[in-house]
Amino acid sequence: MEPNLQRRIQRYGWDRAAAYYESSWQWQLRPAQDLMLQMAALQPGERVIEIACGTGLVSFRMAETVGKSGFILATDISEKMLNIARQVGYQKNIDQVQFSRMEAESLDVPEGSFNLAACALGLMYVPRPIKALQELHRALLPGGRAVAAVWGQRDQCGWAEIFEIVDKRVSSEVCPMFFNLGNKDMLKRSFEAAGFKNIRMERLLTQLAYATAAEACAAAFEGGPVALAYFKFEEWVKEEVKKEYLHSIKVFQEGEGYLVPGEFVIASGYK
Repeated sequence: MEPNLQRRIQRYGWDRAAAYYESSWQWQLRPAQDLMLQMAALQPGERVIEIACGTGLVSFRMAETVGKSGFILATDISEKMLNIARQVGYQKNIDQVQFSRMEAESLDVPEGSFNLAACALGLMYVPRPIKALQELHRALLPGGRAVAAVWGQRDQCGWAEIFEIVDKRVSSEVCPMFFNLGNKDMLKRSFEAAGFKNIRMERLLTQLAYATAAEACAAAFEGGPVALAYFKFEEWVKEEVKKEYLHSIKVFQEGEGYLVPGEFVIASGYK
């Protein structure tokens, strides 16, 4: 897919998903975020740049650690995601986080400005993830470090059929190469290609818990990467894709709910 088209799809897709994102994914993504923050070893007073920050789930956690003497520049391609984050920051009086719309592959920041660069589950959506990592490398001070989390291998993610289900009904792929960075050592190799050293990579198996079929479908279609396509479907098509998706995860049903397997890959590296 042409990079500019992919960026537009991601921008407007996440604008569409913004209102549903936290209710769909906040707790399901927590294990990956926990491990990523542990590997970040963030310290009070440090300066952080974050890409694909979404509604600020990780941004605000990092703000607690860096404290009032630190600073976080949290960026995303979706203005609606950022607006939700800004509202939360205002309500909680967290003023050490600045939210700004930027593309991950072209960060409007000076070279050597930050101690830490972070990306929690956003690199899969970037047309050129190595370019995004190079931008994070450029933004870091010498000796600074970066951390990133991505989804793991397709065969370890029980919800993965949503892409095929949606792609059958739209003219272009929704998320090309989504699982590529989760394969083997691809994330490590991407860090290396961007110039990072002393790279560490961890894999984390988890389960995505949904209490009902409605919750599982909301996460799959309303609050995630296929939202732009899903909300354009006619009602009968929405019902059709939900039925097909629930059939694909039926093996993971537990009573009225679902425990869907998933895998995360987290890497860290130094400049």
